[in-house]
Amino acid sequence: MRWVLPDHIQDALPSEAHQLETLRRRLLDAFRGRGYQLVMPPLLEYLDSLTTGAGQDLALRTFKLVDQLTGRTMGVRADMTPQVTRIDAHLLNRRGVSRLCYCASVLHALPSTLTATREPLQLGAELYGHAGIEADLEILRLLAEVLRLAEVPASRIDIGHVGIFHALAARAGLVPGREEELFDLLQAKDVPELQKVLADVAEPARSALLALPELYGGPEVLDEAAARLPQDGEITALLDELRGLAAALADLPVSFDLSDLRGYHYHSGIVFAAYGADSPAALALGGRYDRVSEAFGRARPATGFSLDLRELVWRLPAAASMAGAVLAPLTEDAALVEEVARLRAHGDIVVTALPGHDGTWNEAGCDRQLVKRGDRWTIVPLQGD
Repeated sequence: MRWVLPDHIQDALPSEAHQLETLRRRLLDAFRGRGYQLVMPPLLEYLDSLTTGAGQDLALRTFKLVDQLTGRTMGVRADMTPQVTRIDAHLLNRRGVSRLCYCASVLHALPSTLTATREPLQLGAELYGHAGIEADLEILRLLAEVLRLAEVPASRIDIGHVGIFHALAARAGLVPGREEELFDLLQAKDVPELQKVLADVAEPARSALLALPELYGGPEVLDEAAARLPQDGEITALLDELRGLAAALADLPVSFDLSDLRGYHYHSGIVFAAYGADSPAALALGGRYDRVSEAFGRARPATGFSLDLRELVWRLPAAASMAGAVLAPLTEDAALVEEVARLRAHGDIVVTALPGHDGTWNEAGCDRQLVKRGDRWTIVPLQGD
């Protein structure tokens, strides 16, 4: 049983690996064309660096081990965003706007869903240094474009705002433990249990918190929220921010969900989740996380998104057959060497035939072969397979 992999860990065989690599290149090129610079953080770091500022959720998802050189606890990254934040805050140390992107494997101690891999191929983009809504708009449009380029366009992009929940929790006088319990119930939209938990909370905070699970839908739900939530300056300003997004993104399938607080321990403002390809789970998650970089000694406004390339590829149609390779005989014929070089320069795949394997080269993807006719080497259909 040595060949059996751990649960929720998979190999990528040639067809899938080709799709993953093709999509990775396409999306990273799209990032590059918009000024997002590629960074490659290390696979593992000291645990306090990996999880500082990112909340308990990330700590629970992180594989831990002991560094035999120092005796310190290390972690295999479960999310690259804190690493990229560290790079921006501590290594690049830029004064102005910084746009960074990344793509590499991460490892989760537990799968995020019953069918998810524990080794996502995480791709993402982060924008640092601008606190205004313009940065959130850029990231949301970039997310929509990435899903379009991946041929898995977003059917819905749900937007929420962590700040509204924080404002209401402060009005209700909730201590951190109760606030986290309430967060879990809101995520589940468990209204009966919410009513029990909020039984001793004074009005109007109680009614406002109970209203959050019902405040989801199109831009019109923001007007309903304005009528049902307390009329104070902070909440009004946050709803106006969401209205601004709705107006600027009217051409995208944007909706709003004021109880969707994914990343509550991590995010500080707008949060969003993109859905598509009939997937019950979000294909991409993101939002604003202005406080995370404080842990690295330099507070910077930040917003971004990430997704799992594997999840996108699994929702694409089955890959068409890869372009067939050309089989070349093993010989030092100068004309053949020249022809093989020419074909490879033009993008053809040319495989050199090793002796003793006649009749098997179609397994390697060969469907044509080079044969010598007169003094010229010519491509013909592969014979004998």
